[in-house]
Amino acid sequence: MRDDAYRLARISEVGRQLLSVVDERSIDEEAVLRDFEVQWLITTPLYNIGEQANCVSRACADAHPEVPWAQIAGLRHRLVHDYEGVNWKMIAAVLFDELPEVVEQIEGLLGEGEMHCDTSEAEGVDENRRGHAVP
Repeated sequence: MRDDAYRLARISEVGRQLLSVVDERSIDEEAVLRDFEVQWLITTPLYNIGEQANCVSRACADAHPEVPWAQIAGLRHRLVHDYEGVNWKMIAAVLFDELPEVVEQIEGLLGEGEMHCDTSEAEGVDENRRGHAVP
């Protein structure tokens, strides 16, 4: 089963990849607001980040309240369930203002080693969501 360390590593990896693509392609807020190809490009990584955050154990989330777990998972839920009503201005703000900080927070947790997370609790997370990340 996937534990918290795996989920945090995936958030970091996908976040870094997304930020790299945005930088390499010179994607700016205007492109996020108007270009459907850019919108498609950024939504899949954001879904993945949100899904991993949603599946982090309650113990890990509670040990690290500085990470906005519920907001990260909530963004995923909004993108998946309300695609036609997506507020692209908000997505641009997340992408350019918040994602770099979240990735750094997650990488800081990974650098701590132990992370103060109960990885054994995370084993059943796929079958039984923790519920901590409801927006």
